[in-house]
Amino acid sequence: MRVAIVGAGSLGSVFGGVLADAGVEVYLVSRHQDYVDKVNHDGLRLVEDSGERVTWPNVTADAGTVGEVDLVIVIVKSFDTREAMTASKVLVGPETTVLSLQNGLGNEEVLAELFGWSRIIFGRTFVGGDSVSKGRIVTGLKGKPTVIGELNGEFSMRSMEISEIFNLAGLLTEVSDNILGVVWNKLLVNVSTGALAGITGLSYGLLYQVPDLLPVAVAAVNEGVAVAKAKGIELPNEDAEEIWLSAGRGQPASFRTSILQSLERGSKTEIDFINGAVVRLGAEVDVPTPVNRTLVACIKGLEFK
Repeated sequence: MRVAIVGAGSLGSVFGGVLADAGVEVYLVSRHQDYVDKVNHDGLRLVEDSGERVTWPNVTADAGTVGEVDLVIVIVKSFDTREAMTASKVLVGPETTVLSLQNGLGNEEVLAELFGWSRIIFGRTFVGGDSVSKGRIVTGLKGKPTVIGELNGEFSMRSMEISEIFNLAGLLTEVSDNILGVVWNKLLVNVSTGALAGITGLSYGLLYQVPDLLPVAVAAVNEGVAVAKAKGIELPNEDAEEIWLSAGRGQPASFRTSILQSLERGSKTEIDFINGAVVRLGAEVDVPTPVNRTLVACIKGLEFK
């Protein structure tokens, strides 16, 4: 299987490195030429609890040099989805599957507009990636699942094949018949920690040492649970405190959430697609979301600095 990953950030690099290390023909597509040059010269370094390993995925800034592939994994920031995939259309042929492993809500709809619903597989991963320097990523894989599935709940051959390839590479993966519930569950995980880490500037090792953050996280998640129920979503987990705890489980103490990483780089965050999605959808179903609205406002203020 030929695999292209659009979005060679922290998480995309982890997937690209792990798949390449398992012998999969994988191409990382990055818009940053300095990243491409660095990884092609020195390899991609993954730092795990077990040590550091060097992997050698194919890396390019030009999707046209790759051509059509069997599977496109989309891991760009949510606000970049349309632009990135429009520029990468050459990767998608008649038999190509497009798998979104992005955070938040709304990405699959954009991909379906570009390529049609029949090509799209939903997916979410609880694997984390934290870029500590160019081409060097801290990650935690142990016990961190990736879940994929068809929107109609069928266990299709393509989803089973992708799951098998991921598992052989060491990416714990399962196929779900309730992928919308999984998508929402991952959203709630991000809701619990992303904005709070961004506001406080704390890594996971410190975030969980501040007791006053727990009730805020629980309240934000419970608002999300209420919105999901109002929309008829069947959630795999509705325990807000467990969702908060699960976010940091298996991650290095130094791990920083995606929102915190973005703020530290001075770049835009995905807050509109995470806590902002809870606020937006809550308004549609008349569920109040004051905690999430406050967290969004705080992150917007930090982005403005």
